Amino acid sequence: MPETAKDDSTLPLEHIPRHVAIIMDGNGRWAISRGLPRLAGHKAGTENLRRVIRHSVEFGINYLTIYAFSTENWGRPPEEVEGLLHILEDVIDRELGELHKEGVQLRHIGRLERLSPALQEKVQAAIELTKNNDRLVLIVAFNYGGRDEIVQAIQRIMKDGIPSAQVTSELVSQYLYTAGVPDPDLIIRTSGELRVSNFLIWQGAYAELYSTPTFWPDFDKQEYRRALNTFAHRDRRYGGVSEAVASKSHD
Repeated sequence: MPETAKDDSTLPLEHIPRHVAIIMDGNGRWAISRGLPRLAGHKAGTENLRRVIRHSVEFGINYLTIYAFSTENWGRPPEEVEGLLHILEDVIDRELGELHKEGVQLRHIGRLERLSPALQEKVQAAIELTKNNDRLVLIVAFNYGGRDEIVQAIQRIMKDGIPSAQVTSELVSQYLYTAGVPDPDLIIRTSGELRVSNFLIWQGAYAELYSTPTFWPDFDKQEYRRALNTFAHRDRRYGGVSEAVASKSHD
């Protein structure tokens, strides 16, 4: 999964993934390596997110999904959880105007009900304000878990009384948080870990995976380009065989 690819500043546009998803990992370790509290790493990671959103627009990405807070993150120390919630609110307060100005549409996937009513209201207001923007769709996975998403989808299918014989993968996709959004082409994980951590486990079934040892606060434009360049050279087979192999079989 970790790969090194030549940094190609002329990355062909036709090979740019339509949808990139990022597991923003390593904030805490970034902070600890500098003798700082873990929350400082999360704040640094939030600052970097602003830059990565800008880079995504420049690269021509249509959809960017970021894993900001998982359903399992509630098990972290209370002060860290509280700090992460404050960061989300601060980002909305400080960045929403600029994101809206730049044509970014905000969406949320996950459970909002565990957040404070005030924060829920801010999230919903941000979604409403930016709903007609189309330069980049930024999907924030906050209080999100892939298994929980699938369980909820199954529950809604059963509630709607849909016969089992009519349940298809396309139908399930329509009941997920991401209904109407193309599946991710590329999932990037920073900090060198080799797991998806309950992130888009249905949608990412055929996504290309890219891991970099770089901690999220240091994930810059060059690192991003390297990930995209690696994707551009992948042979996406979706369970089949490559064109090269297929052509040889007919020789």
